[in-house]
Amino acid sequence: MKRKARFSLPSKYLLLIVTFFCVAMIFITFTTDLATGPFKVISGYVFIPIQNGINYIGTSLTGKAEQLQNLQDLMDKNIKLQAMVDELTIENSALQQDKYELARLRELYKLDETYPSYNKVAARIIGKDPGNWFSTFTIDKGSNEGFKVDNNVIAGSGLVGIITEVGPNWSTVRAIIDDSSNVSAMILSTSDRCIITGDLKLMSQGMIQFSQLNDQDNLVNVGDKVVTSNISDKYLQGILIGYISEKTTDANNLTSSGYVTPVVDFEHLQEVLVITDLKE
Repeated sequence: MKRKARFSLPSKYLLLIVTFFCVAMIFITFTTDLATGPFKVISGYVFIPIQNGINYIGTSLTGKAEQLQNLQDLMDKNIKLQAMVDELTIENSALQQDKYELARLRELYKLDETYPSYNKVAARIIGKDPGNWFSTFTIDKGSNEGFKVDNNVIAGSGLVGIITEVGPNWSTVRAIIDDSSNVSAMILSTSDRCIITGDLKLMSQGMIQFSQLNDQDNLVNVGDKVVTSNISDKYLQGILIGYISEKTTDANNLTSSGYVTPVVDFEHLQEVLVITDLKE
């Protein structure tokens, strides 16, 4: 048994019919009073849903536009807040730097009071040799401030080194930890003299070396203060170098040698005091 063929209207004809219907309804709207009669009922079924749909679409678009505007406002506020955060971060960093610099300057002031008999001028480090340690470095003042070769340099709690070269507005400082440095020193409690020798390899352990200590009575102990000697030809007397950290008797049984822990932090120097008085 053959099936009956279904009736199928092409979509282009269906669209044409709907368009014609809409045009006819618009024409009727302008030529007929729709307030009464059957057309009122028809318009209720045809135009009101269309109007509701248009209203819904308009409301949705308005809501989306408001959401986009709110999002843009939030983005603008976020940019302003981020700029404020960045500005406050910069100000906080500056305040932190001022705080640390003030602490260092107070430390220099205390050091200045420790050696009141010496004339001193503060200077800032502006360059150094490669490496972790300030073994040889440049400061920002020179002969214009009265600096001379062999001026002693101090920082922290004691001796840093000595000026080896001077320009009008700069000077080169060789620290006591430098491999070429030798300082005539003595034990403060006994006045026994020794030689402090720089050694950058030892500085990785936080120490420098001493030798030729004449301590036959074995009175020198770990923890004793080591200061510059009165017989030094370049270093002023009594400037603190460090503390005895290890001591051993030499093979000759006459002298001792060992290690000193320096009081200056040779890894984080920034400012120093230059003693403008020379050893007479």
